[in-house]
Amino acid sequence: MTAKAHEQLTHAEVLLEGFLAFDTPEGFRAELIEGEIVVTPPPDGDHEHCISLIVSQVIRRSRTDMQFSGNKGLKLKSGDACPENHAIPDGTFVPGELRLFRGAEPWMPCAGVSLVAEVTGAKPQADREAKRRCYARGGIPLYLLIDREGSSVTLFRDPEGDDYREHCTLPFGKAMALPEPFGFELETAEFD
Repeated sequence: MTAKAHEQLTHAEVLLEGFLAFDTPEGFRAELIEGEIVVTPPPDGDHEHCISLIVSQVIRRSRTDMQFSGNKGLKLKSGDACPENHAIPDGTFVPGELRLFRGAEPWMPCAGVSLVAEVTGAKPQADREAKRRCYARGGIPLYLLIDREGSSVTLFRDPEGDDYREHCTLPFGKAMALPEPFGFELETAEFD
């Protein structure tokens, strides 16, 4: 009997395997963001209130019929020697005609996603920086950030490389223009 040599796994491969095997407590969410496993507790009511306001406006006012998921895992390109990022946006919007959620794996590619939304919570810097870079690397056209600490809404658009080329930040109370395929102004007064 001969012993077969085992291939040595890279740090990135070990991290990804560990992450995919990670069992989070009920209601918690685990993400792999820029080489770090991030565990987030269940959101508070104010967080969910903001998400609800976004969803109801998109469903009622968007020019394109959109589907929404609040728990869809997305696989996104990584930077440097990190494993592929695995993020769960607070909100993921896709054109209904694409039917991207139907039959999708728990971690799906981000091709076809029109907009992701995050509402800052326990780790606001991750939403402001690391997740913004992940979504840009994934080529997601629009990233909507509701910053509760800053009482502001920021729309990032036109991804290129590790970031978005354009962004617009408005205080709560000002309407944020969402471009096509949405084509309406998102009311933000009730986010506060």
